[in-house]
Parts: sequence; C-alpha cells; structure tokens
Amino acid sequence: QVSLVESGGGLVQAGGSLRLSCAASGRTFSRYSMGWFRQAPGKEREFVATITWSGSSTYYPDSVKGRFIISRDNAKNMVYLQMNSLKPEDTAVYYCAADTLLFRTIKPPVRLTDFGSWGQGTQVTVSS
Repeated sequence: QVSLVESGGGLVQAGGSLRLSCAASGRTFSRYSMGWFRQAPGKEREFVATITWSGSSTYYPDSVKGRFIISRDNAKNMVYLQMNSLKPEDTAVYYCAADTLLFRTIKPPVRLTDFGSWGQGTQVTVSS
C-alpha cells in the first residue's frame, strides 16, 4: 500500500501553467506505476497521465497530450504533473494514484480499476 498526498493546485488563467506534486509514503513506491486522474463537477473521473514504475514510459489521452507532462523522482518518492497551456475545460479536482500491480510491464495502467491507492485530490481552476 502507498499513501499519497497531492499539492500544487490553484487558480490560473487560461494559457497559464501549474505543477502538481504527489508525495508518496512507503518503501515500495518505486515498484509501482503512477497515474494522474481528474474529475470535474458532474462528470466521471478521467485518466490524465501514467508513468511506468521505472519512469521510462509515459502515456496521455489526446485531451492533454502535448500540454501535460508526468514525471517521477523515485529517490524522493514524488510524482509530478506539469500542466501547460491550460484551458478552462481542464478545471477539475486532480488525483494522484498508484498502480495495483508491482512492476507492471505488459500494458500501462490507464483505467480507474488499474489503480488501488488514491490521494485526496487537489483543485485546479482555470479561468477564461
């Protein structure tokens, strides 16, 4: 099990940038792929980014590809989401999540059910 705490959310104008951080506890952090999801009011939680346990591969949906960058620092037990060129439709609560499997290699985790540990979320609001 990994405990997760997000930070870095806030209010930003359209076109601006924010960097979200996720602090993880537990000695096994480096063995898990990590992801970011978001949930806007009245909408389902949706996938935003995944990074494999080694940090060698990343995955994004088309809605954020080219604007968001996920990264990790296994020495510090940290995961980051750099968000650039933000749009009002990016407004949501952003959640950090840890994979349910150790050392997943076949397919990257992108579904809600692929993740077993979640943070409490951090609000991102993009004004037009």
